[in-house]
Amino acid sequence: MKPLDPRLVRRSHAARWFLLAGAALAVVQAAAIIAFAWSLASLVAGFIDGMRMPQAWPLLGVLLVAASARAGAAWLWDVVGSTGATRVKAELRSELLRAVEGRPGGVPGFPTARIATLLGPGLDALDEYFGRYLPQLVLTVIATPAVIVAAWIADPLSGLILVIVLPLIPIFMALIGMATAAVQRRQWDSLSALSRGFLEVVGGLSTLVVFGRAERQTVRIRRITDEYRRGTMKVLRVTFLSGFALELAASLSVALVAVSIGLRLVAGDMTLLPGLFVLVLAPEVFLPLRNVGAAFHSSAAGVTASADAFDLLAAAEGSPGAGGAGGAVVDEGPTDAPGGLVIRGLRVRRGDRVVLDGFDLEARPGDVVAITGESGSGKSSLFAALLGFAEADGGVRLDGRRLVRGDRSSIAWSGQAPSLVAGTVADNVRLGDEHADPALLARALDLAGVDLAPGLRLGPSGGGLSGGQAQRVATARAIHRMLARDARLLLLDEPGSAQDPEREARLAAQLRILADEGRVVLVTTHRSGLADAADRVIDLAVVHA
Repeated sequence: MKPLDPRLVRRSHAARWFLLAGAALAVVQAAAIIAFAWSLASLVAGFIDGMRMPQAWPLLGVLLVAASARAGAAWLWDVVGSTGATRVKAELRSELLRAVEGRPGGVPGFPTARIATLLGPGLDALDEYFGRYLPQLVLTVIATPAVIVAAWIADPLSGLILVIVLPLIPIFMALIGMATAAVQRRQWDSLSALSRGFLEVVGGLSTLVVFGRAERQTVRIRRITDEYRRGTMKVLRVTFLSGFALELAASLSVALVAVSIGLRLVAGDMTLLPGLFVLVLAPEVFLPLRNVGAAFHSSAAGVTASADAFDLLAAAEGSPGAGGAGGAVVDEGPTDAPGGLVIRGLRVRRGDRVVLDGFDLEARPGDVVAITGESGSGKSSLFAALLGFAEADGGVRLDGRRLVRGDRSSIAWSGQAPSLVAGTVADNVRLGDEHADPALLARALDLAGVDLAPGLRLGPSGGGLSGGQAQRVATARAIHRMLARDARLLLLDEPGSAQDPEREARLAAQLRILADEGRVVLVTTHRSGLADAADRVIDLAVVHA
């Protein structure tokens, strides 16, 4: 059995709110349990002693109020649990997404499939953790001692028996919890492996089909799925066996109290009222603990996932470049920088390797700048740093304003690989700006040289288009974003690599039109068409020399 992770309390406002609300509900529930037991025992003992109905009405009123309060508290527990789980999941997901975004090169030990599993079904398992496990845990901490104290006051011997036998159940739960944690960890690893294998197959499906290797991947997925199924059955076996052990221990403990009270009632050493009161309370002493043990198994996935989430956050925060600005571009440039794009001493890293060092650039509005160099010289890494996708240091200002990680409101860009989605050409171009002026769509298509019908429907990843057509649609999307949001900087990574010379020359002319409207245009290229039409050409081979 594992208590509430202290890291969850420290980092989550919702978790702290849940604990405060839960403590209040547990106090109400404990008071209702004691009041219910006392009123019920008083009624039974009173009727046996000849109590009349007028005397019984107050006790009946207490009984009904106590029962209603307990039922209401149980209902509120469901509300608080579901609300707490939703809020905690939202907070954790936000933190995890910020951590992943702050580590564009990846988090050591956390591949993409593992992160995707954690953000999806992993955190969703917190519903059981907050909905079932933690309510019973809080109730155990608050209600169980209160009930034992009430039983001790009514009958010290029964209270002593409860205190002696009660620790046996936590010992059983600790042993069972250790076994469950090991089984659950293996099941979580199997789920991560299943997710990773599925994503790898989907990502390379076309290649596998071409080379006739798709069938072998089917066998691999089936094998991992069977391992996950067997792990799930092991968890269920442990759950059923542990439930039986806890029920047996609790039943024997209550039986000891009942036998002791029965013998003393027969001997006349005890009156009926305290005996009935303790007999009604005795099962309530063990009920929260039994429920904690039963709920722990269903919430074990949430416990494992939350621990995984904090491990990821710790890895992201402790990775090189993760401190401070999280590897963001740090401004060291002058405060009176002119308009346009000003870069001073930019240093870009990919992991532990420096791919670009000491890069300077000053581009005024209206400039078209071509960045050239061999593959691996740092052209794409330069764009990744400006967009906040790579770790970088240096001074970067756009129109006199410091450019920081995550602030891409003034930048429109297109990468080397066209990232298209299933839908129409218009859907792809207007992606993210669907409510922009329809006239901008036509202009973006014209400027990018897209000669396709806007309503033409594409398959997944732009299926149905040639490499050059997909590249032009991606360029049109970047231009549309720039026009719709009035972005001041346009970044195009190898926009002419799949174009013939005529189309490349036309694109160069259209980029000149966009720049003349007061924008800065940066393009990376291996080809002379775009480079010859640019105002300036920066060869990264010279920068590294």
